[in-house]
Amino acid sequence: METLPYPIGSTKFHSLPSHRTRLRVNSISKPIFNRAFHSHLIRFKPLSPPLKFQNLRFSQHRCVANASDHHHHHHDHDHDHDHDHEPHHHNHHHHHHCDEGTELSGPQRALIGFAKAIRWMDLSNFLRENLQLCCCSAALFLAAAACPYIVPKPAVKSLQNAFMLVAFPLVGVSAALDALTDMFGGKVNIHVLMALAAFASVFMGNPLEGGLLLAMFNLAHIAEEYFTSRSMVDVKELKENYPDFALVLDMTDDNLPNTSDLEYKRVPVHDVEVGSYIFVGAGESVPVDCEVFQGNATITIEHLTGEIKPLETNVGDRIPGGARNLDGRMIVKVTKTWKESTLNRIVQLTEEAHLNKPKLQRWLDEFGEHYSKVVVVLSLAIAVLGPFLFKWPFISTSACRGSVYRALGLMVAASPCALAVAPLAYATAISSCARKGILLKGGHVLDALASCHTIAFDKTGTLTTGGLAFKAIEPIFGHRVENNRSDFASCCVPSCEKEALAVAAAMEKGTTHPIGRAVVDHSVGKDLPSVSVESFEYFPGRGLIATLNGIESGTGGIRLLKASLGSVDFITSFCKSEDESKKIKDAVNASSYGGEFVHAALSVNKKVTLIHLEDRPRPGVLDVVAELHDQAKLRVMMLTGDHESSAWRVANAVGISEVYCSLKPEDKLRHVKDASRDMGGGLIMVGEGINDAPALAAATVGIVLARRASATAIAVADVLLLRDNISCVPFCIAKSRQTTSLVKQSVALALSCICLASLPSVLGFLPLWLTVLLHEGGTLLVCLNSIRALNDPTWSWRQDLLHLINEFKSRLQLLSRRNTGSIQAATQ
Repeated sequence: METLPYPIGSTKFHSLPSHRTRLRVNSISKPIFNRAFHSHLIRFKPLSPPLKFQNLRFSQHRCVANASDHHHHHHDHDHDHDHDHEPHHHNHHHHHHCDEGTELSGPQRALIGFAKAIRWMDLSNFLRENLQLCCCSAALFLAAAACPYIVPKPAVKSLQNAFMLVAFPLVGVSAALDALTDMFGGKVNIHVLMALAAFASVFMGNPLEGGLLLAMFNLAHIAEEYFTSRSMVDVKELKENYPDFALVLDMTDDNLPNTSDLEYKRVPVHDVEVGSYIFVGAGESVPVDCEVFQGNATITIEHLTGEIKPLETNVGDRIPGGARNLDGRMIVKVTKTWKESTLNRIVQLTEEAHLNKPKLQRWLDEFGEHYSKVVVVLSLAIAVLGPFLFKWPFISTSACRGSVYRALGLMVAASPCALAVAPLAYATAISSCARKGILLKGGHVLDALASCHTIAFDKTGTLTTGGLAFKAIEPIFGHRVENNRSDFASCCVPSCEKEALAVAAAMEKGTTHPIGRAVVDHSVGKDLPSVSVESFEYFPGRGLIATLNGIESGTGGIRLLKASLGSVDFITSFCKSEDESKKIKDAVNASSYGGEFVHAALSVNKKVTLIHLEDRPRPGVLDVVAELHDQAKLRVMMLTGDHESSAWRVANAVGISEVYCSLKPEDKLRHVKDASRDMGGGLIMVGEGINDAPALAAATVGIVLARRASATAIAVADVLLLRDNISCVPFCIAKSRQTTSLVKQSVALALSCICLASLPSVLGFLPLWLTVLLHEGGTLLVCLNSIRALNDPTWSWRQDLLHLINEFKSRLQLLSRRNTGSIQAATQ
């Protein structure tokens, strides 16, 4: 045990250890969204000038080596691991990933064993990840190429050979191992094609061109990895910035010890139990989801959601794991274990988003293997048949390039590098959305969003704030009336309103539904009769029924209450006669509060009471709906379980003209299916409640507001909006259209580069080194085009053009001001 030698009010703080824990996350079971809610860390990995550049091929063969030793790693989700589980992203350095259970062929195992025995594996890994050596190799090859122009003729040959003798192993050792490993596994990919072209050039007497080929190939791919890193979500940074230990206090029966002499123990985060008390000092991060038990502080969740404004926390406030304490001291009570913690789930969702590849990317993965084999066959055909069909020499001469040389040019030019990186825009778009607080469950969601023509909104909690305000409680049926006045004292205990409120609050205790929360909040602090729930049954989207124990009027004894709470239709469905049902509905229609408010009906022993609540549209919803209708050209509709008057009141306020009201969950599901069929395209469903789950699951794309969404809604949704508004929906749709357009452009650009480089190479117009330059230049162009997905999207090319013009004008004005200022300074 350790002792904190200062009171809670002190400004000092005890820092946590800096040990880093790496965890593989588990599946999601429940949401934990509160005021400072569970959200998503997105960061772009800064690329400071690295001393060593980690290459994906290095990871590949390190994994192969491990697999060859049969080291099967079993991941314990509750404990630390030595493995980094970063989001996988596609890169054309390889077409297979190192996964658990990777099966190696016999020849591959033999090759890896041999490479490890002679230290070839270690040397390859060292050379492959060293950026300086790669640059040194390229410089040496360029120096060798420049020798004839700057060195005396007698020394040219020897100096070139010396340069190449040093430079070639720096890039050739790892390239040879990569190619052989793939070929021994029956794979023909970019490694094989480039290695074959390079080493064939050496055997043909052109070692300089072969070496330049490998050096440019490596340098181009290092540049490509730079662009790729710009587009990826850095989950590793989230893990490394997360505290590994919590300062768990020694508490007894929720009684604080002397605050001037707190005793605590360091407990690993994954071992912290629910109900434990944790001390969080200034500058520290909250380890797991918790509730403030004592003290207050200012926290920030900017790194989680992008929300800049700090939050003031007081006793009773809930805080998500990962929130940073800016000042003050708190004792917090743990509400969620590490498995269910906010950041644990964020990491999992982030990693899964990159594992869920879109259809095009999956197709390119499969196509790449077959395409590379076709390229090899065509190259061999040109090398063998060229001398017979076109009278080319087999080996190059001073007068004509040989068929083998042309075949090598085709092998390089037609390699599918640019095609393989075309889907990079998906990963870039996922990161761009995440910066706006939008979490996509994979790149395939972007394709689905772009195909949708209709969008449907739930009302309560989606278009409206969901924070219903309690307005009134009105007995309407079954209560005794004398002289046109309800005889409350003889009818209910202690009055009809109080009994109804007590029963409703007891039935809704612990609920997340907006109506239930409003009822429970309104009951707090009021003198209500004691009511306890014996049993209850929940009907999603309709209501619930319960058996309760209440106080007998006059005697104070216990009496049994049969209650149902929900929509009017739900309450009347339990009526034994049509006449009784009609009387209840007539009483509802005759309510003195009209139909403008949201209401729920409560029946207690056949006495019906209306609970009136007020719901307000979210700020900015009118602009969101207008943008979706006018700019995105979407059909916009509202699907709600509320009654007609309340639904139309909100619809008119937000500008929606197509409304379907009084819907049960199965009715919403039917409308979603019908709308998708009628419009001939996909449908987007935006909701947050458990009653929206069937419609969210059936929709082409389901979008939920993650702060208040139910666990079921989050599980079936495709997009989570981590900020508590729908202002991000237009951005999400525009981003999907931008991304699909960029991917199509990238594929077209890649195919064009392959064709433009391949044909001149076969015809003998291009030397091998220039073919490599064109090929890798096309790959970099595709990368540059893909990272345009980091820019904010627009709805049309006209908006893009207008944006460019405005940006150009602003820069001209800035330049003009600077010139004017410098002239004035010079004259003075």
